[in-house]
Amino acid sequence: MLDEWKGKRVLVTGASRGIGAAVARQLGSLGAHVAVHYHASAAGAEAVAEEVRTAGGKAITVKGDVSRSTEATRVVDEAAEGLGGLDLLINNAGDMLGRVALDDIDDDRYDRVMDLNARSVVMASRAALPHFRHAGRGNIIHTGSIAARNGGGTGAGLYASAKGFVTTLTRNMAKELAGDDIRVNAVAPGVIATDFHERHSNDAQMEAARASIPMGRLGSAEDCVGAYVFLGSDALSGYVTGQVIEVNGGQLMP
Repeated sequence: MLDEWKGKRVLVTGASRGIGAAVARQLGSLGAHVAVHYHASAAGAEAVAEEVRTAGGKAITVKGDVSRSTEATRVVDEAAEGLGGLDLLINNAGDMLGRVALDDIDDDRYDRVMDLNARSVVMASRAALPHFRHAGRGNIIHTGSIAARNGGGTGAGLYASAKGFVTTLTRNMAKELAGDDIRVNAVAPGVIATDFHERHSNDAQMEAARASIPMGRLGSAEDCVGAYVFLGSDALSGYVTGQVIEVNGGQLMP
């Protein structure tokens, strides 16, 4: 059933580390052709691309700041050109960019967080449409967050709100694009032990999160991969669109 991944052309944004890297590696092991996007970490992206190749897939790297509309469009077009088309876009790039209290939010902070986590999703998705329509079908998976439902932790209001935007956009896009045979879904990770939390969360915050998870542990990037494989597979999820799969160890049960 998973043979369909062989030769499938996939762009994963934010794939030089964390969840994006884990997804790219797994898709490579299934035989996909993967464009590994990065902004600053060229070495990280190339390491992931090499792992994809070693696993049996094909890989290219694409650099760009997807928080800027023109760059997001260029990244998608460059990936499609390098892969010979596009079958699946995984909008994974995003970051909290630091915890900031409401008192300290200014226009620059607002723009940076929203541009990276919301604008990038809109513009990359828009740029993918001509490539999907040329292929006759397509698939988009956004990376959301548990923060979209629970509001996020202290200082994460903008990030949580941006992820709430992504959740709502997922449902709207699914309705709008169904007629073009383009499915749109999202994966919403819970508290995942990647360098995201190394940058933005302290030990006390991580322990409090762990204590609230029924499965008794923090998640890993690899824990999230199966949801992307499921949503990216037409054989497994061909009648699934407009959905958000929560991957959080039971921390949130909507």
